[in-house]
Amino acid sequence: MFQFFLLPFQLIQKSLEGIGRYVELMASMFRSIFTWHKNLNLVIDHMYQIGVLSIPIVILTSLFSGMVISVQAAYQFESGFVPNWFVGSVVGESILMELAPMMTALVMTGRIGATIAAEIGTMRVSEQIDALESLSFDPISFLIMPRILASAVMFPILVIIADCFGILGGLIAALNSMDVSFVEFIRGLRNWFRPWDAWFGLIKGLFFGLAITSIACYQGFYTTGGATGVGKSTTATVVVSCIAIVFLDYILAALLL
Repeated sequence: MFQFFLLPFQLIQKSLEGIGRYVELMASMFRSIFTWHKNLNLVIDHMYQIGVLSIPIVILTSLFSGMVISVQAAYQFESGFVPNWFVGSVVGESILMELAPMMTALVMTGRIGATIAAEIGTMRVSEQIDALESLSFDPISFLIMPRILASAVMFPILVIIADCFGILGGLIAALNSMDVSFVEFIRGLRNWFRPWDAWFGLIKGLFFGLAITSIACYQGFYTTGGATGVGKSTTATVVVSCIAIVFLDYILAALLL
């Protein structure tokens, strides 16, 4: 019974210890970022792995997300009190400000976050990181900094791709299944568009990318317990990253809008 009452305090203690290790790891990463040019090949390689190889799945998810938003908007407007060209406005604002960065981040959590945590976690439990340290290599500048720097560059680019194909998907759905012409859709798209809406989505993509990769690197870097520990780190990366994305989504909206 006494241990039951101690459980919340133990969870709080473990959470604070984890936050402290995370902050320490990120501080070390930022100190090593000034030597990025020494690992430029690694940065480019991770940019390819994180960005280029993720383009097909980003295109698919954003395309169908735009279609769904377009169909749902048309369903809401079918009463006739709202002009058809409002569909373009709804699709454009929803994609630019919310769906493109959010869907991209959630998809990349499973694809990139889990992969990074598994890679670094496997290196930790197989003592490869210890070997790097024994050879006077800084594992943070060699393993963590290139991945985080690559995500900071590529995530906004992926959001731009998601914006384009999300709006394209909404346009295709509007033309094929609703009484909305191309001119009406573009009119609605332009009517409510503000440049800040696009910048807001890119800023969210940047923060989401940094959160996903930094959490994955942290979970992998402090993995213990062999293969079971790698699996736990991978699962924790996905769960914590999803929570962080939703939290950051609200914080950024409250601060920037």
